[in-house]
Amino acid sequence: MQIYKVGGAVRDRLLGKPITDIDWVVVGATAEEMLAKGFRPVGSDFPVFLHPKSGEEYALARTERKSGRGYGGFTFHASPEVTLEEDLIRRDLTINAMAEDDHGALTDPYHGQQDLENRLLRHVSPAFAEDPLRVLRVARFAARYAGLGFQVAPDTLELMRQLSESGELEALTPERSWKEISRALMEDHPQVFIQVLRDCGALKVLLPEVEALFGVPQPAAHHPEIDSGVHTLSVLEQAALHKQPLSVRWACLLHDLGKGLTPQSEWPQHIAHEHKGLKLIKQVNERFKAPRDCQELALLVGQYHTHGHRALELKPSTLAELLQSFDVYRRPQRFEEFIAACEMDARGRLGLEERAYPQADYLRGAATAARTVAVQPLLEQGFKGPELGEALKRERLKALKAYKEQRLP
Repeated sequence: MQIYKVGGAVRDRLLGKPITDIDWVVVGATAEEMLAKGFRPVGSDFPVFLHPKSGEEYALARTERKSGRGYGGFTFHASPEVTLEEDLIRRDLTINAMAEDDHGALTDPYHGQQDLENRLLRHVSPAFAEDPLRVLRVARFAARYAGLGFQVAPDTLELMRQLSESGELEALTPERSWKEISRALMEDHPQVFIQVLRDCGALKVLLPEVEALFGVPQPAAHHPEIDSGVHTLSVLEQAALHKQPLSVRWACLLHDLGKGLTPQSEWPQHIAHEHKGLKLIKQVNERFKAPRDCQELALLVGQYHTHGHRALELKPSTLAELLQSFDVYRRPQRFEEFIAACEMDARGRLGLEERAYPQADYLRGAATAARTVAVQPLLEQGFKGPELGEALKRERLKALKAYKEQRLP
């Protein structure tokens, strides 16, 4: 029995990056031997075991053969005869197909170290094209390592293109797709993930609503970058630069989908794109079964982001309706995330990345002013039931009128 550290832990050590997870592969052992040593089996698809003390995953060396469609369409074979090289060749990228023994000696049969030095994301073997999930994984690695200058190798991009055209991407489950998409959006350069998907033809399969934004012009006065798709990538870039959470990044990706529905005859104007985009945002949310907080924020940002930009011009009654729409009295954090998404939208414009966004503080102040209205005095005046709700609305509107007068000249 020989044990090797494999995959990401080896790659990241060579890159000088922090190691978060360690995967191990065991060569020359049987499942019975692993159990005898106290390892605990996990999963039923293939032989993976948890270390009795560290809890880390140890997998028996295995080969795989395509047996059906999609990510799960594989038959695995594990036995003591499977070599380390045979196990490594089934992996996706050369930089993930290296192993290290307990003395630190590197096994690198597919030249992963050379590709690390050349900053290339390259597939290990033609079997890469058998697994559609790898399209998403490679795009995610491109987003992770873009800051180090990594590019997808041209021959790998071609295989990704073939996979995108094969119909295999449609076989991915919503859960697997969302796992990759959500992880990619949280990388340092999530816009690269979207761009790579577009470069290989996967974006029009997975997110046709986002693909439709590219080539759609916007008014140059507000959008010097002109192109709606380019703007979306820039908004995502700003969200990452400002360390926004996943819900905000998801909302940033989907906020302008309505512009893809504007007839060419109306370009570059996009009248009511906020309302038109809601059905598209909803279908994307449902397609990937996004978490509820991501779904809700994306819909609210899609509908109200232009309210955010015009915050200083809004009538007190419109401000009151906006705050009510976000349930800001019980869910203040969601309104804070809305403000963040609006600010990222404003900064995701060519040459305007550093422009001040006074709307953010104004909206926060408005929320505070409305929240300071106390219920107790109204109860003491005898209001109850629906009448109490109406009285509370009136008092909050008064507070917002006073706030607006105080803030604006």
